[in-house]
Amino acid sequence: MATFLYRLGRFSFRKRHVVALFWVALLALAGAGAAGAPAAGNSSFSIPGTEAQKAFDLLEERFPGSSADGATARVVFKAPDGEKMTDPGNRTTVQETVDELSGGSEVARISDPYQADGVSQDGTVAYASVTYKVPGMELEEPTREALKAAAEDARDAGLTVEIGGDALQAVPETGSAEIIGIGVAAVVLVITLGSLLAAGLPLLTAIVGVGIGVATITALAGTLDLGSTTSILASMIGLAVGIDYALFVVSRYRAELAEGREREEAAGRAVGTAGSAVVFAGLTVVIALVGLSVVNIPMLTKMGIAAAGTVAVAVLIALTLIPAVLGYAGRRIPAAGEKSKLLGGGRAKKKADRPNMGTRWASFVVRRPLAVLLLGIVGLGAAAVPAGSLELGLPDDGSQPTSTTQRRAYDLLSEGFGPGFNGPLAVVVDAQGSEDPQAVFRQAGDEIKALDNVVNVAPAQPNKAGDTATITVVPDAKPSSVTTEDLVHDIRAAGADIKADSGADVLVTGATAMNIDVSQKLNDALVPYLVLVVGLAFLLLIVVFRSILVPLKAALGFLLSVLAALGAVVAVYQWGWLSGLMGVEETGPIMSMMPIFMVGVVFGLAMDYEVFLVTRIREAHVHGEKPSQAVVTGFRYSARVVTAAAVIMIAVFSGFIGASDSMVKMIGFGLAIAVLFDAFVVRMAIVPAVLALLGDKAWWLPKWLDRALPNVDVEGESLAAHGGTADKDGDEDKELVRA
Repeated sequence: MATFLYRLGRFSFRKRHVVALFWVALLALAGAGAAGAPAAGNSSFSIPGTEAQKAFDLLEERFPGSSADGATARVVFKAPDGEKMTDPGNRTTVQETVDELSGGSEVARISDPYQADGVSQDGTVAYASVTYKVPGMELEEPTREALKAAAEDARDAGLTVEIGGDALQAVPETGSAEIIGIGVAAVVLVITLGSLLAAGLPLLTAIVGVGIGVATITALAGTLDLGSTTSILASMIGLAVGIDYALFVVSRYRAELAEGREREEAAGRAVGTAGSAVVFAGLTVVIALVGLSVVNIPMLTKMGIAAAGTVAVAVLIALTLIPAVLGYAGRRIPAAGEKSKLLGGGRAKKKADRPNMGTRWASFVVRRPLAVLLLGIVGLGAAAVPAGSLELGLPDDGSQPTSTTQRRAYDLLSEGFGPGFNGPLAVVVDAQGSEDPQAVFRQAGDEIKALDNVVNVAPAQPNKAGDTATITVVPDAKPSSVTTEDLVHDIRAAGADIKADSGADVLVTGATAMNIDVSQKLNDALVPYLVLVVGLAFLLLIVVFRSILVPLKAALGFLLSVLAALGAVVAVYQWGWLSGLMGVEETGPIMSMMPIFMVGVVFGLAMDYEVFLVTRIREAHVHGEKPSQAVVTGFRYSARVVTAAAVIMIAVFSGFIGASDSMVKMIGFGLAIAVLFDAFVVRMAIVPAVLALLGDKAWWLPKWLDRALPNVDVEGESLAAHGGTADKDGDEDKELVRA
């Protein structure tokens, strides 16, 4: 592989115009597709194989035209102090609002609070439910404006009016903090590479890669049902790995220049060595992201595949566009140890023989490996403690900032009708095969009323055929509580008894039931997912490092860092520690999809640093250095760049903490803290300590396995055959084409 990538690097350097034109054309093509595509909305949410999804599908089949997947809005009214919503004046205002909204072309139906039991017992709060014909993100802007205008008219009449539901749901924004993250990345690149131009290359190429990836996702959003969150997460991950991969290639290029090689040769060797590490690091990320499909939640699968595609683009750009751009930069990119004229006058760095920080740190670790190892494990173990209290859930209006009308409507409904009113359960009774469906409906209602933690059970609402009915159940606790989860299980247990008696199916759905089923499905899928992803990556790393213990250490280190990161997420977003600093206005359960998505992404990124750091150590070991000295040598050449890459990735991920979408905000924090733990505790402390303790045993591989494994030559040992010479007649290009 190293030889092929070496030729690819030289080809891209020499044929830079062709390579640059290809990527610019690809960016333009993707941009044109995105410009002509409709705006992305929310991906349709389905959970195949769950009871909640089965009930939802049954509703669409037996209640045609009910707009089960349509947007909803709850217009909540509160009377002024000392007044009631049943007062004639307030009642007239509500009726006028209902009449005004019912005339909308996208409105499927609307409930009258005074006819649908929509007034609280104390008479201070009332609500009207509006159901639309299309999902929330597909509502036309005039429909949203009409909803806002109707609420404003009621406010002008003296009522407090707020709007809940998803009808006013906006496309999530990432906020200005993302720009700050990129700015921090730029500063780190300048410090690391000592040149403004060299620092600009990783940023430029990463932005090109993210632009292609996000534009492609936008262009295909309608066809593939990709939500707006998909492109945000793809840009988050693509930008981070794009900068890092480019940084490693540029840094190796400057190191090759420092050894006196010609620029084309240096580009070829940079791609042949650092590029090999980029390929395998990128493969681990792609495996982790594509592996999310084993969960069998379509939205999560699409998010993983889209992000994996963006990572693949970042890898290809690092291998081709980076050497091409280096060809354009020419002598303006200084060799390692030199600074640009702007930053250092082009002078060589003084005291070149002085050990750098990486060398000093590695020397310290190999002298005291056991102490460093124990300290790292204990520290991460302490950070992981809160993960034992992890509670999963899906966001609702109660998790919105208090400044939003959705959150204020949620609070008003809780105040007037109780906390469980915001998470009603929809019980679907399928009595198609029963002799007396009406009797089954009554039996189901009576048995549900007899359960604990039930505030209200509405009368069964049968369909036109009379063989299926819906029963709305209001719990006495908030949607995300354990009490409500227990009630869902109790209803399902009662439904099993009804089925045994009458043959009718009793199914529970609704947002709360969906939440419970998602959490259970994700919990069930976590172990198979870890086995698949860690297993595949373990095999891949055996090929890369030609060792059993080094990949095993990498996997165990990943588990430490991800558990510690989950502990930090729980501490901030569930317990409320440092919540003000992180912009968390409402603590609560952790997003159901967040842990498994974070596990996938963090595993891929953790393997990045493992590959980049340990390949340098193995390279020194392969060339005859003793194990402890190889660790020091590896850190001398790679610690600075790995540190810079980690800081860049942390800065980019942290930028998304300012996003408006709670899932994006939480994932941004989780990934940032996970990279912090993994890069600076696991890879920079635990890894060298373990390698120092293992000595030569770290690189042990059974002889039969050594013979069976392909030699991928990540260290670029085969490049020695090229001897730094190049065929100026273009034979390299011909060989590349044949390869």
